[in-house]
This record gives sequence, C-alpha cells and structure tokens, in this order.
Amino acid sequence: MSRTKRRAAARGGALAVAAAVAAGSAVLLAAPAAHAEVVDVDYQCKTPIGNKGAVSPIDIRSVKSGSAYKLTMTFEKGVSSSPVELGKGAMKPSALIKLGGAESGTVPVSGPPNAEAIPANTPIKITDLTGTYTPKASGKVTFTASTLTIKALGTTTTCNPVNDPKPSLTLDVQGAAGGTGGTGGTGGAQSEPSGGEQLPQTGPADSAVALGTLGGTVLLAGVAGALWLTRRGQRPAA
Repeated sequence: MSRTKRRAAARGGALAVAAAVAAGSAVLLAAPAAHAEVVDVDYQCKTPIGNKGAVSPIDIRSVKSGSAYKLTMTFEKGVSSSPVELGKGAMKPSALIKLGGAESGTVPVSGPPNAEAIPANTPIKITDLTGTYTPKASGKVTFTASTLTIKALGTTTTCNPVNDPKPSLTLDVQGAAGGTGGTGGTGGAQSEPSGGEQLPQTGPADSAVALGTLGGTVLLAGVAGALWLTRRGQRPAA
C-alpha cells in the first residue's frame, strides 16, 4: 500500500472513532432524567365555615441545583373560597409533596401571599409553591400532591386529596454514597408524620456528564493512535 493510501486510511479511522464516540456521548448526555405530567387532584377542604372541595390540575416541575432539586408545584384552578374578600397579602398558601419509590416522606413547599385582592365567594387561586428536595437514596423517586394549607385572616383551611392522585413527577436520582435516610430541615425532604429527615443527593445528570467525559477520553486516545499510525507511515523507506 502506498504512503498516501496509508495516510488516508489512518485519517478515515480517526474520523470514524471520533464520530462514534461523539454520538455515544450525545446519547448519554441527552438521556431523560425526569418525567412530569399534569394530574387532576380532588381536594376536599375543611374551612372555618364548613367543607368545600374542587378538582385542580396540578403540575410539579424540578430544576437541578447543585446537589438538590428545586421543586415548583402549580395549581391550574382554585380549590376553595372565602365568604369575605381577601385583601392583597391576606392569604398565605403552603403544601406537602409526598415522596414515593426509592424514598418516603414529604417535601414542604410554600408560596408568596396573594398579590391581588380575592373577591368573596370566588375560587382562591393558589400561587406557585416552591421547595427544595435533597435525597440520599438512589433510584426512581415519585412526587405526588398531598396536603394543602391556606392561612387567611387568622384562620387555617386544610385540604387533602381524596382521589388517590398519581405522581405528578418522577426523578431518577443518585444519592450520597452509603446513604439510606436523612434528617429533617426547612426546605428538605421530611419523614412522615413528624417532619423527619432531609435528604442530600447527586442527580443523574452528573453520571451522564461523567460518562460523557469518559467518552471524550476514549476519543482522544483513538485520535492519538491514528496520528501515530500516520506519522509511522511517513517514515522514509530504508
């Protein structure tokens, strides 16, 4: 084989290795780490003036932040009402998100007071509720809407799902090495019923990045080998 043909073959091999490794790394980095869906939740509320209820579609989303996940719980419809107008800032909502799968317990979430006055006898629009989840256990963890609490004008209304709703979010998480549980704290996962344990974690994106880095190392090794073959093919004949 001529020197030119050997050089072309070596370059072709290097390009093939680069393309294969790059494709593999892209698949790893693009692997889905979460599954979310809007779920109808039938809330029955115990209010100071009697029981009320309504069905609201609920969405729970997550954004990874360091070793934790920021959760956002969104209510598409109001679930209770007040016989009197609630002035601006008079209503403060909070809720619990129930954990399932690889972990148990709840994550507390809360939101700001109402930005606008809420007229009497109209559905109370719940603002987005946020909280932080930091797991220790590894595996798939589900997040399901649980107890909603509305505080307004010195009263407390408690609402509970009665239709056994499906999870609104599923995350595939990687916990701290050797961890099987955690301790409670503000914004963390809590054990039921006393608010137990907060759980710190590393998410699946970290594993994908690590595998992608490994793929890059293989790519560099393949290119180096191809270059060595090219340089070897350029040696003058004896």
